[in-house]
Amino acid sequence: MVTIETSPGDTGHRPPHRASRRAWGIVVLLFLFFTLNFADKAAIGLASHQIRDDLGITAGQYGLLSSAFFWLFAIGAVTLTAVLRKISYTWGAGLLMVTWIVSMLPLTVPTSFGVLLVCRIALGFFEGPAHALCQSIVADRFAPDRRATAGALVNAGSSVGPLVAAPVLTWVILTWSWHAAFAVLVALGVLWVIGWFWYTEKLPFKRTEAAVEGIAKIEDPNGKIVVPFRCLLTLQSFWGLVLLSFAGYLISSLKVAWLPAYMNEGLGYSASTVGTLVTLPYVVAVAVLLSAGLLSGRLLRKGYSARVARGYLTGAYLLVGGISMVIFTQLAPGPLQLVFVIAAFAVNSVAFSVAFAGASDFLPARQRVAFFGFIIAAYSVAGIVAPYALGLIVEHAPSAAQGYSTGFMFVGITVCVLGVVGGVMLNPERAKARLEVLTAEHAAREAR
Repeated sequence: MVTIETSPGDTGHRPPHRASRRAWGIVVLLFLFFTLNFADKAAIGLASHQIRDDLGITAGQYGLLSSAFFWLFAIGAVTLTAVLRKISYTWGAGLLMVTWIVSMLPLTVPTSFGVLLVCRIALGFFEGPAHALCQSIVADRFAPDRRATAGALVNAGSSVGPLVAAPVLTWVILTWSWHAAFAVLVALGVLWVIGWFWYTEKLPFKRTEAAVEGIAKIEDPNGKIVVPFRCLLTLQSFWGLVLLSFAGYLISSLKVAWLPAYMNEGLGYSASTVGTLVTLPYVVAVAVLLSAGLLSGRLLRKGYSARVARGYLTGAYLLVGGISMVIFTQLAPGPLQLVFVIAAFAVNSVAFSVAFAGASDFLPARQRVAFFGFIIAAYSVAGIVAPYALGLIVEHAPSAAQGYSTGFMFVGITVCVLGVVGGVMLNPERAKARLEVLTAEHAAREAR
C-alpha cells in the first residue's frame, strides 16, 4: 500500500504518479551519488603508476595506501549511520558529499605520501555510511518486489563510476597529472550537491516523526516488530548477509585498487590499453546487476521464497565470480582469459543490492540504516585486508605476474566458500518469524 505523507504546509492532494516520478528521480540522483563514490576510488587505481613514481613508494606501500581508505570505514559506517537516523535524508546525503569534497581537495595539488594517506583515511570514514543511507532511502520508497530493482539501479553507480572514470580520468592523468583527476571529481561533486538540494524536498535538518519527509512512502509491513537492536545482530540472516557482502567487497576492493595494475604489470597491457580494457568488467557488471535485480523481483512475483530470490540468487552469482577468478589465474594472457577476468569482476555488486533487499524484507524501517551500517562495518574489513595483502604478495613474489596469480587464486576460492555459505544462511522469512516471536516475548515482559 502506498501512502502520501505530507510535510507542514502541504495539502496532501498530490497525484499518485507525481510521487512515483519523484521516487525514481531520487533513485537517479542516488545513482549519480554512487557513481562519484566509486569514481574517486577508481582514481587511485588508475593513477597507481604515477603515484608510485611521483611519491617514490613500493608496491607494498601502495597496497597500504589503498587499504587506508578502509581503516576508519567501519567506524564511519557505525557512528555516522547513528547520526543519519536523526537528520533528514536531504541533509544526510548532501553533507556526506560535502565531506567527500573537502577530503579530496588537498589532492588537487602536489602533496606528500602522508597527506595522501590522511585524505584517503578521512574519505573512507565519511563514505562509510553511504551505502546504508542509499539502501534505506530506496527501501522506504519501493515495495518488496521493486526494491531489488531500484537498489540495483542505485548500485549500478558502483560500476558506472569506474567505467566512466577509466577512460576519462586516464586521459586526464596522462594529459596533465593525477592531481587533475581529483580536481575533476571535486568539481563534479559540487555540481551534484547543487542538483541534490534543488531537486529533493526542502526538509528541516532534524528528522522528526511528526513531520515525516513529505514523500511517497511504502507502508512498513514490519513496523510492528519491536526488539532491541542487539537481537538483529544475532540473526542467522545477519551473518549470512555479512558473508555475502564480505565476498562481494573482496572483489570490489581489488577491482578498484589492483585491476588496472594487474592488467599492466601482470598481463603486459600498455597503460593506454588498460584504460580501455579495465572498463569491460564494469560494463558487464551493470548488465549483471540490473538483470539480478529484475530476476529477484520476478522470482518473488512467481511465488518463490525470499530465501531463493535473495540468498540463493546472490550466492549463485558470487559462486560464478569466484570460479571465474580461479580459472583466469591458470590461463595465459589472451581473449579467453579476459572473458574470465570480466566474469570474475562483474558480480560483486549483486551482494549489495539483491542481498540487502532481502534484509529490508524483515527489518523494521526505523532500524534499517543502523543494521546496514553494521553490515558495512563488517564487510569493510575486506577492503582493509585484501589490497594490502595482495600488494605484499606481489612485492615478494618472484615476478609480478606470479604474485597476482597466487593472490587472485586465493581470493577466488574464498569468494566461492563465502558465497555458498552466506547464500544458504540468508533467510528473510525465517528472520521475520524469529523477530515476531521476540516481539511477542518482549511485549509479554513489558505487560508484567
